[in-house]
Amino acid sequence: MRTFGVEEELLIVDPASGEPLALADALLAGIGAADGDPAEAADAAAQDPQDLEDPDVDEAHRGLRTGLSHELKLEQIETQTRPCRSHAELLRQIRRGRTMASDAARSLGARIAALATSPVDSATHTTPNPRYAVMQERFGITAHEQLTCGFHVHTSIASPEEGVLVLDRIRDKLAVLTAISANSPYWRGLATGFESYRTQAWNRWPSSGPSAVFGSLASYRRVVRRLIDTGVLLDEGMIYFDARLSRNNPTVEVRVADVCLRSEDAALIAVLVRALVETAVRESQAGVEPSSVPTALLRMASWQASNFALRNDLLDFGTFRPAPAADVVWSLVEYLEPVLAEQGELDLAQTGIAGILQRGNGATEQRRIADERSENDSGSPDPAALAAVVRHAVRETMPEAAPVPDTKSLPVLTWVRQDWRGAGI
Repeated sequence: MRTFGVEEELLIVDPASGEPLALADALLAGIGAADGDPAEAADAAAQDPQDLEDPDVDEAHRGLRTGLSHELKLEQIETQTRPCRSHAELLRQIRRGRTMASDAARSLGARIAALATSPVDSATHTTPNPRYAVMQERFGITAHEQLTCGFHVHTSIASPEEGVLVLDRIRDKLAVLTAISANSPYWRGLATGFESYRTQAWNRWPSSGPSAVFGSLASYRRVVRRLIDTGVLLDEGMIYFDARLSRNNPTVEVRVADVCLRSEDAALIAVLVRALVETAVRESQAGVEPSSVPTALLRMASWQASNFALRNDLLDFGTFRPAPAADVVWSLVEYLEPVLAEQGELDLAQTGIAGILQRGNGATEQRRIADERSENDSGSPDPAALAAVVRHAVRETMPEAAPVPDTKSLPVLTWVRQDWRGAGI
């Protein structure tokens, strides 16, 4: 079985008001987390007693733990799991990463929330990093407003050549993952009308979204080089395709999902991604050509998934015509069934999908809480209702944690290095 791992971006929030807090610096400093390349943070060696007798832990990765690192904004923190072999191990790692981030946030009077955008309006503060500063200057409001939290799944590949074969064969199915994971109906105090507004905000970057069929590694490298040579992008790190070859790991990285409210849903999506990768490799070996669906249609599918998710029709990934969302989601599970069954993950995939379709995704839950708590009839939630949405998200992000107070904000230390240039950083 291929190893897989994930990166989760989480909001740091005030436990009462729901406002994002620029505490990433203090949070990371408080736990002595390594700052820098997330891949290096994810591989920081630290003995973990739970792993010593765990048969699911790959021997090569025994003793490694999750990592924490900065993201673009000081109001968010990223967790990374190590490479895992089983669903059970990955779920444990996701929960462990959330626990590390939660414990550090609580020590500052804050909480973490697995929300893909902030329901509550607030200022944002760019992490004081020279690269981020250039991005802020060059990309203006796109960088300034980019407080979004995604969920990235890495799946191992035998070679970059194999990775491109995978990219070409999964591109037409990725919008379904956006629909399943959608968890961002509110944006800075506003009801957006979208289930995954993060997708809309993220796709303002010039290199984001679905890609065309590459055909070969040489073609992939040529496209990346030409994009960088335009001078629009800073470097290869800004290749924001929906799925790409990782720069730092021998993996395919799928980037279309919102961060999930529940860790169980996150692990489920990772299982589906790994099955997609394995299915794509087998199709390539069997001589099955990738679908030639135009990239413009993939953009339509992505937009539809972002707009309606599970509430209305999606575009079927076979015909690219509207079909009931549940039918499209079950079609994906059916397509992946041979690999899921072989890997012993079919039952958990079917159970997990059935649960999401019954209760809804994170966006469904956010809108339900907002509707229950809103005191106006305008159709737009009031600030108190949106604060309740965040408190609910805190509880679901870390369901085993103590209840979050609803009344009074706890004191926090907001440390924001706004004038980093003068400090010589």
